[in-house]
Amino acid sequence: MVKAIVLGAGRVGTAMALDLATDEQFAVRVADRDAARLAELETRSGIPGERVDFSLPSTVGRAVADADIVVSAVPGFLGHRTLQAIIEAGKPVVDIAFFPEDPFTLDEFARGRGVTAIVDCGVAPGLSNLLVGLAARDLDVTERVAIYVGGLPADPKPPYEYRAVFSPIDVIEEYTRPARIVVNGELETREALSEIEEFAFAGIGNLEAFNTDGLRTLMKTISCPNMVEKTLRYPGHAEKMKLLRDTGLFSSEPIDVGDQEVRPIDVATALLFPLWQLAEGEEDLTVLRIVVEGIKEGYSIRRTFDLVDRFDRQTGTTSMARTTGYTATMAIRLLAEGRIHALGVLAPEMLASDQSNVDFMLAGLRERGIEVLDTTEKLAPR
Repeated sequence: MVKAIVLGAGRVGTAMALDLATDEQFAVRVADRDAARLAELETRSGIPGERVDFSLPSTVGRAVADADIVVSAVPGFLGHRTLQAIIEAGKPVVDIAFFPEDPFTLDEFARGRGVTAIVDCGVAPGLSNLLVGLAARDLDVTERVAIYVGGLPADPKPPYEYRAVFSPIDVIEEYTRPARIVVNGELETREALSEIEEFAFAGIGNLEAFNTDGLRTLMKTISCPNMVEKTLRYPGHAEKMKLLRDTGLFSSEPIDVGDQEVRPIDVATALLFPLWQLAEGEEDLTVLRIVVEGIKEGYSIRRTFDLVDRFDRQTGTTSMARTTGYTATMAIRLLAEGRIHALGVLAPEMLASDQSNVDFMLAGLRERGIEVLDTTEKLAPR
């Protein structure tokens, strides 16, 4: 039996633990600093928990010491050092922490420790990368990649028409971190929340898309002169977030308020997070659209992947937890079944070099009700 530990007992971590626990090949534990979350999970499912402070690499190392395989679902600001501690412990790992640092800086270290580390393995980045890798692999020349993704409330309510379906502090990071895109073969930086586009999605209505820093590993692994990733929200959300950001409310620099020093972001999060909390009975949805254009056998080709996933009423699992978590647990199964032999840091698009990996992961997602629509258009001769 494969001993697996999930680091993080939030919505996504819980969904991953529950999914792995349904599989007889895994014995699952969960680690988190929140004792109440762990107790709730153990009462609900019988999955044992361990209280761990992820800010201390030594405690991470001790937590994973007797595990055969690790899933890291810690907040982004802890992600890089947590991954480093897992690699130091010599454990294969699937990571969805989406930390800001370049994961490939740990590649040589992971190889030296004999570790396979699959990083950025959620829905986007993650499933999106796998599909981009698949499309690029099948083209003679890849010319354009555009990724649009959003986790949204099914029933938007003012003033923000939004609910945070993953770590809210990571949501704010999306609105402040400059977005790196590729234009005519050159890496360029755009302001987050900029260059708004509007799209109509069947069954959902109009959504807006704006620049965020989501290309990540694709900028290094995919040879393509034009690439962009944009986040989807209901129309008007970006302008509201810009107003808060440009007012300085997302700043971490302390300011004097009376006789006290206060960080504006602490005030903003204290006010926003309760408003963004997905309340009992509220449902979410996930929208993903990927467009890859290029040339194959002398013709222009456009390949489009579409995914719309909704809250699972039967289990009470959010769509974001499903699409993010189950992508990761299928990657865990790839590792557990010995399908991945390469060592070092692997991004999901690198898995697409082997069609059997793609088939395995997409089949597992379909079994869990997550269906990707794949459409290829043959356009003008070149």
